[in-house]
Amino acid sequence: MTPGNSERSAAQTQVPVPGERGIGALLLLVSLIPATVCWFVFAVQLPSDTGRLRDYTAAPPCAAGSAVQQGERCVRAVPFTVEEVRLNGGRGQRFTVTLTGGPSWRGKLHFGGPGPLLERLGPGDRVTGTVWQGAVMALAVGDVRQETAEEPRDEAQILAGFGTYTGLAAALGLWFGAARLTGRRRLYERHTWRGLGRPLLIAMAAICLAVAVTSYVLGIPWWAVPVVPTLLSAFTARQFDRYRRQQSAPA
Repeated sequence: MTPGNSERSAAQTQVPVPGERGIGALLLLVSLIPATVCWFVFAVQLPSDTGRLRDYTAAPPCAAGSAVQQGERCVRAVPFTVEEVRLNGGRGQRFTVTLTGGPSWRGKLHFGGPGPLLERLGPGDRVTGTVWQGAVMALAVGDVRQETAEEPRDEAQILAGFGTYTGLAAALGLWFGAARLTGRRRLYERHTWRGLGRPLLIAMAAICLAVAVTSYVLGIPWWAVPVVPTLLSAFTARQFDRYRRQQSAPA
């Protein structure tokens, strides 16, 4: 390469490209969406879910013979009569039971699947409902029990994994937006959807899912979940960026 060509090539990497700063600003704005979701998950949803689960597991049984009160914080076993059972598979995936006969609650309950109890029930069957704070947490017939959609679940690790992924996606958008705001070809040519965006989003999703599921199975506290995906994603991003630099480097 002649000195003249070298100077023109260097200048090309420094000259701002029209429209790139606008794309960079748009990326920064769009990044606020996953950033807001991340904030909501960790600041609102997780504290709410874990607090509700803690209150439910610590709730004592209601005193025998005590009057039923609306929204009571003790756990009460209430007999109900099944009025209707709907087991709609397929894309709808709606599993519901309509109950009557309760002293303080009656209506439709939603479930995540047909078993182990719903597929055995029919109109007129008697069931025992676990009622807490005015909502039915589970139904039981003998030793067969099935939780409703209302019952708090200890799945905070999965939610933390999702929140971590949205936070990492926001960081990726900020990184790409900042690179394009510089308007320098050498920077923004690597920061494209096909260059780094898609591989990193896929890698971060796989990392967050693997860590969240592993933590859930092993019982690792949810607040430890964001640490490993963040470190692994940062390392992966650095390796991908180094690889793209080597590809785009002149021979």
